[in-house]
Amino acid sequence: MDKHKYKVTQPVELHKIPTQEPIADAEKKLKKVRKKIADLQNTMYAEGKYSALICLQGMDTSGKDSLIREVFKQFNARGVEVHSFKVPTELELSHDFLWRHYIALPAKGKVGVFNRTHYENVLVTRVHPEYIFSENIPSVKSLEDLNDEFYHDRMDRINQFEKHLATNGMIILKFFLHLSKDEQKNRLLRRLNIPEKNWKFSAGDLKERKLWEEYQKCYEDAINRTSTEHAPWFVVPADDKPTARFIVANTIFEEFKKYNFQEPILEPKLMSKIDEFKAQLNNE
Repeated sequence: MDKHKYKVTQPVELHKIPTQEPIADAEKKLKKVRKKIADLQNTMYAEGKYSALICLQGMDTSGKDSLIREVFKQFNARGVEVHSFKVPTELELSHDFLWRHYIALPAKGKVGVFNRTHYENVLVTRVHPEYIFSENIPSVKSLEDLNDEFYHDRMDRINQFEKHLATNGMIILKFFLHLSKDEQKNRLLRRLNIPEKNWKFSAGDLKERKLWEEYQKCYEDAINRTSTEHAPWFVVPADDKPTARFIVANTIFEEFKKYNFQEPILEPKLMSKIDEFKAQLNNE
């Protein structure tokens, strides 16, 4: 699989990118690669120089939750932290728009997964600009202030935020799960048709679905303005869930390999006494 075909290195037009690209035996391939990622993460944890932030974005029903479950299934619990960002709380709204994401970042040695991310601040709020009023920003007095310049400035702040993190040892990989409108319809109907899935359905899903084209434009603009070498976007065909999971897992694996994580070596003083320590334990 050529992961570079999914990486955004030049402006993209989402409507021209396929949402379906089945990969043969994707589930079997995923099982192999997720173990390799977990092994690399263990070494990263021991080394303590790097951390990693995996950002997942996509329209409702794009498969973020199940992807997290399947891709990181074999991680040691100490090695991965998952954060799902919902509607901001009163406390979160009393800080700047990046604050709640900053305090959730992974420590060195760990992998953090953001299920919905800091990009909600230039996606959902751009489709529903009235949400910004809850932030009580002094310069925002009316909807007219929430123009392209406002959101592009926010994207500049996000680029600076990610650059700062990368400079300090964070590996940042951002995935847009590219779902078709038809497949979203099928998945919403499945939630309605299967009683055990009913709880996943919300009437709000249908309201947001009516804004599909507007969301696609906002995603496209955000991806094009914020895909950088230190924090790249990958547009992943998501109509087939096993394929999407494998592409994300394999991309993480290939990116992690670049860093050549190394387990730390014991100090010479301790190394010289290993036989002595063994003898002490064996003679107990």
